[in-house]
Amino acid sequence: MLIILLLISILFIVVSTTKFKLHPFIALLLAAIGFGLFSGMPLGDIVKSVNGGFGNTIGYIGIVIVAGCVIGTFLEESGGAYILAKSILKIVGEKHVPLAMAIMGYFVSIPVYADSGFVVLSPLNKALSKRAKISLAGPAIALGLGLTITHCLVPPTPGPIAAAGILNADLGLVILVGGAVSIITLLVAWIFASKVASKVYINPNPEKSDEEIVEKVKEAPSAINAFVPIIVPLVLIVLKSVSDFPTHPLGTGFAKTLFGFIGEPVIALLIGMFFAFRLPKKLKTEMLSSTGWVGKSLITAAVIILITGAGGAFGMVLRNSGIADLLGDSLSDINLSIWLPFIIAASLKSAQGSSTVAVITTASIMAPLMTVLGFVSPLEKALVIASIGAGSMVVSQVNDSFFWVVTQMSDMNVKTGYKLHTLETLVCGLTAMTVVWLTYILFT
Repeated sequence: MLIILLLISILFIVVSTTKFKLHPFIALLLAAIGFGLFSGMPLGDIVKSVNGGFGNTIGYIGIVIVAGCVIGTFLEESGGAYILAKSILKIVGEKHVPLAMAIMGYFVSIPVYADSGFVVLSPLNKALSKRAKISLAGPAIALGLGLTITHCLVPPTPGPIAAAGILNADLGLVILVGGAVSIITLLVAWIFASKVASKVYINPNPEKSDEEIVEKVKEAPSAINAFVPIIVPLVLIVLKSVSDFPTHPLGTGFAKTLFGFIGEPVIALLIGMFFAFRLPKKLKTEMLSSTGWVGKSLITAAVIILITGAGGAFGMVLRNSGIADLLGDSLSDINLSIWLPFIIAASLKSAQGSSTVAVITTASIMAPLMTVLGFVSPLEKALVIASIGAGSMVVSQVNDSFFWVVTQMSDMNVKTGYKLHTLETLVCGLTAMTVVWLTYILFT
């Protein structure tokens, strides 16, 4: 009965958010309460589970998401994204525009939502494609996939960092595993964009002239300054994980204490946020106001935090219902192992469109099953999160807002969008999952 209720709950989340356009926050809360009621949980326990799951999840990642959104907004508004793209193009060469845009998307999507990143970089993408005299299709698909890969796999993007909180995983290890998997996946994405997508001709028709982009770049920070708010938090979080190794590579004294503090996600992201305040040519007080860049960031963060908290509430109700042992016994006979979170996330992503919702919901479902299924070590938890991230790529189609951003801003019709963007999200998701599976076999 509990397994049937779980399937009904997932179906409710999918149908209510897609067909009836119900906000995921409401859908997840209703699913949590409904599951508790129909599973026979005491009414008081349902309330405690919802409140506890919501509060615990937000307490772990709330400030982190806010800081990440602030970094992303300042990178967008200051023109830092443009200067990063220009710098990467200098390195790879103007003849390799798809590679440049794939790398650009890969880095920008760590602090910036994929939709926003594509909108910000699309004019530059068109201008570079026109200058190189190539089809827009290749660079557009490369950019979209670069944004998708880190959005799904590498914290501090909201989905993976929320999953790390829900599953109580080592964030530094999640970054390392997600980073390694994402680099191999990015290589496959670039090959697809260069060898397949580039053969479909789309006229770039840039919305902004070279002169307008030059003017935008004039106001942008240096490439180093634009990169610092992205890389510093990642390095600090990884250093904390290194200092926590049983061998104590950084010692047991002041250095360990220091890195243990500044490497905490909330502190690391706040440090990155203050570096982001250096991106504008002149920091004005209105940028930090409720109606300025910070205010814009908080509005974006609020939605993400509410959805994440509701996912935590759903997971806590599942955990306290006793479904873990029952579902674990059932799944152990099927022996899906590390593929289970991938399949759940891929089903949710394909059905309702949002990668973030798919990641958070899948992590909430997996949380009570981790011990039963044997995913207990730090590496196993990190691999489960990478598996969920890989599944959340599969597949981007018409129910995904990013599908429409990519196709409409790249002058693709729906058929071409399915042929290129949808197909490659499937290829990239399966590639990432294959890497996760092989890592799981070899190292656990």
